Amino acid sequence: MPVHLTHQLMTNYLIIRVSGELDLHAALEFRHKVEDELARTSSKHLLLDFTALTFIDSSGLGAILGRYRTIRQLPGKMSIFGAGGTVRRILELAGISKLIPLCETERQAASC
Repeated sequence: MPVHLTHQLMTNYLIIRVSGELDLHAALEFRHKVEDELARTSSKHLLLDFTALTFIDSSGLGAILGRYRTIRQLPGKMSIFGAGGTVRRILELAGISKLIPLCETERQAASC
């Protein structure tokens, strides 16, 4: 299943909703979309909604870490919410959860 990305601007946060698979084929699209929306909206804070993300590989993890570095340089905050099952487990095993808060809901993610 190809990746599908949508965005929403909420007060001080840019929310990127990711559905499908964040793999080698989708990582470049993810990078460009997030960078373009951060620049267009001048947002300093990023929330990633992984509620509908079904798969992530090392390319997807790299794309997330790259956006994390971008946000940290602004300086801003980044959180992930809604990741479940295998996706959450991969984020935890890769150490992403040590850098980026993994939250259950959008509300929690906005306050991390």
